[in-house]
Amino acid sequence: MADPRIIKKYPNRRLYDTETSAYITLADVKGLVLQYREFQVVDAKTGEDLTRPILLQIILEEESGGVPMFTADMLSNIIRYYGHSMQGLMGSYLERSIHAFHEAQKRFQEQAQALMPKVPSEPFAGAAPGGAIPQMMGGYLEQGAKAVIDMQDELRNQALKLFSGFPYAAPVAPEPQEPAEKPPGDKKPRARKKP
Repeated sequence: MADPRIIKKYPNRRLYDTETSAYITLADVKGLVLQYREFQVVDAKTGEDLTRPILLQIILEEESGGVPMFTADMLSNIIRYYGHSMQGLMGSYLERSIHAFHEAQKRFQEQAQALMPKVPSEPFAGAAPGGAIPQMMGGYLEQGAKAVIDMQDELRNQALKLFSGFPYAAPVAPEPQEPAEKPPGDKKPRARKKP
């Protein structure tokens, strides 16, 4: 495995890519991530590894603009695990869950690419209802659904393994309570007086 690409961070907050001998931006670092390039960001003076803080800064920028991935509730729950005895397990669980999701996505994309060469250049020209194209698309959708279900099963299994040592009582449904007052429309009909 090749050594990671070294990016130096200077006190003026500029990032210097030692491979290209040029200053780069956070957008360029994001590009390296998207290209699956191995890199390490280090402090130019101390040599301290700053890769995680830079990646967190990219996530912060992504969350601030466009459509955020994390809800406030999710972020609050993550924060609650810092300093908790389960912090290490939670980090490991999240990492495995994202890895399982990534693998399921890769399988789905591979299945989609396997189907693409089979599609004619004009797929719906003269296609009869219930013909080859709708059947192929149905199979494609079925495979995609199976990949998502497999991913959900994997995540559930990982969660069960992670929390198997903790005694949790099954949730008890609250008993239905009768309303304190009957609504006005629920009055009993009056008995008619006999003539």
